[in-house]
Amino acid sequence: MMTVLEVLLALAVGITGGFVARKIIVSRRLDTAESRAAKLVAEAEAEADTKVRRALIEVKEEISGMRREAEEDLGLRRQEVKRLEERLTKREEGVEAKLAEIQTREQRVERADREIERLREELSKSVSDQHRELERVSRMTAQEAKESLMGQIVDTAKRDAMGTVREIEQTAREEGEKRARKIVTIAIQRVASEQTAESTVSVFPLPSDDMKGRIIGREGRNIRAFEALTGVNLIIDDTPEAVVLSCFDPVRREVARLTLEKLVSDGRIHPARIEEMYERSISDVDEQIKRAGEEALAEVGIADIHPEMIKVLGRLQYRTSYGQNVLRHLVESAHIGAAIAAELGVNPRLVKRCALLHDIGKAVTHEVEGSHALIGAELARRLRESPEVVHAIESHHGEVEQRTIEAVLAQTADSISGGRPGARRESLETYVKRLERLEEICSSYPGVEKTFAMQAGREVRVMVKPKDIDDLSAQILARDIAKQVEEELQYPGQIKITVVREIRAVEYAK
Repeated sequence: MMTVLEVLLALAVGITGGFVARKIIVSRRLDTAESRAAKLVAEAEAEADTKVRRALIEVKEEISGMRREAEEDLGLRRQEVKRLEERLTKREEGVEAKLAEIQTREQRVERADREIERLREELSKSVSDQHRELERVSRMTAQEAKESLMGQIVDTAKRDAMGTVREIEQTAREEGEKRARKIVTIAIQRVASEQTAESTVSVFPLPSDDMKGRIIGREGRNIRAFEALTGVNLIIDDTPEAVVLSCFDPVRREVARLTLEKLVSDGRIHPARIEEMYERSISDVDEQIKRAGEEALAEVGIADIHPEMIKVLGRLQYRTSYGQNVLRHLVESAHIGAAIAAELGVNPRLVKRCALLHDIGKAVTHEVEGSHALIGAELARRLRESPEVVHAIESHHGEVEQRTIEAVLAQTADSISGGRPGARRESLETYVKRLERLEEICSSYPGVEKTFAMQAGREVRVMVKPKDIDDLSAQILARDIAKQVEEELQYPGQIKITVVREIRAVEYAK
């Protein structure tokens, strides 16, 4: 058997022989790969030389073709430049000819200007001579003649303008009156209110004259207690079976009237009883005020309103204006405004609210100083009414310029409600003063002969002198009178101004 040493030696020899054999094989393979690589490189170089030569040939051919195209294009451009040079030469020749012609024309114009200047001087001299001759013949200076001519032109223009205005106004009036009459008629037809509104009662009837003594009391203690408690003056005169209640506050007067009514019905009249009945009357009047405000709102269909505004509105039940109950006037105005707004396509609910609250300031005018329109606007603003409603209230009497259609319609509804027949009345003294002032305004114009106020001041007829006033001047006079009446007088409804120019021709047959 082989020893371990022999085995190891044989194994080492085998491994060494394997490495040597493998190295020989690898060396042969490397030689083969290098020869192949050299061959491939040679072939690639040869092919690359061939492609380079081909590319050089193609580039040379392309450059030759581009050169030929450039030469052909250059030739065409040279021909185009030559044609342009020929055109420019012709144009220069034409410009030189025109310049020569212009110079000739300028010389002619200069000669014409000198001739015109000479003629102008001659004309100016001739005009001056004519002016002097005209002044000598007419015995008027140029300024006087100019003023006379301007006056005639102005007068003629006024007459022509007045004729045109009259035609336009006539057409507009016919169309406008037709449309307005329809709208107002529809609005009034929808309002079912009384022709004559009730006024506040200030005279209290008594069952007998003996009751006057009981009201006065021993040494006047009852009447003193009554007046001190209610703030109302109790007038007991010679009027049989009646006493008069006098106070500027209508609510306070109503409280006093109810107190007196309860005392007379009860029969027991003394200071303690007066105080007890007064407290009950205050509660009754407050309830009546609230109920009146709620009924007015229910009638016009308005629900979303401040509770304090309901009470203020109800107080107007005891306030009158020219004999017209203010609360009924507001309800009527609301209906009229809503009807007109519906016809015109405006929001009727907003117009109704504006018309209903436009006189709300009259409920507190005896407590706050100022115009009821501005007071009412401030009250509405404090009670959180919308800006549109506040503006309609403050502008319905002209203290503030109207900016919305709702304000205009609220004022229109107010005028219709207050100006309709039977709605209001005024005192005799105010009525007479208004008529006198109306006739005085009409008589103050030159050419007026007589003036007659008719139909309770709703129409005035002005008789003019036919020699001083012609037809167009009569139209102008009517317009001027109407404007002055609008500016100076306060009146319900409208006043018709009629200017009468009468010419009579009289002859006698003998």
